[in-house]
Amino acid sequence: MSFLDLAAKRYSCKKYADTTVEPDKLEQVLEAARLAPTAKNAQPQHIYVLQSVEALAKMDGLTPCRYGAPVALLVTYNKDLVFHYPGGAYDSGAEDMGIVGTHLTLAAADAGLDSCWVNNFDPDAAHEAFGLPANETAVLLLDLGYAAEGVKPLPNHAKRKPLDETVSYL
Repeated sequence: MSFLDLAAKRYSCKKYADTTVEPDKLEQVLEAARLAPTAKNAQPQHIYVLQSVEALAKMDGLTPCRYGAPVALLVTYNKDLVFHYPGGAYDSGAEDMGIVGTHLTLAAADAGLDSCWVNNFDPDAAHEAFGLPANETAVLLLDLGYAAEGVKPLPNHAKRKPLDETVSYL
């Protein structure tokens, strides 16, 4: 499958089957995140694999958006390892995790897994719930699993603006 076909196929799953994610598929997804480019190759990410009953219950306390997924990933970055833009007002943490998260979602689709990028949670509450180190910032939760029977992308999934509305040539 071409990259564009994979990108078009992938959607945010809103209901998961009660099926275990195979360890080799999970490792394949995590390896894709490890290979994700980051500013200065600093690799500030840390991924917490939430799969125990306790960890998933903590996630459920943070967001209604697990949708029954048997596994979720909490993606954070180490604030001490990010690149600081000239001027010092900005750093690469969120953009680096955007790249890592994209690698995770596309690798999941490539492995035959479904996923949903969740940003409907309070990062500070996640930090407290999971006892994260002080230098880590939580950016996203990612549901992983197999879609329940009959689940399809939401109706707005295929709606895309034309390139001339999102691209300018200067």
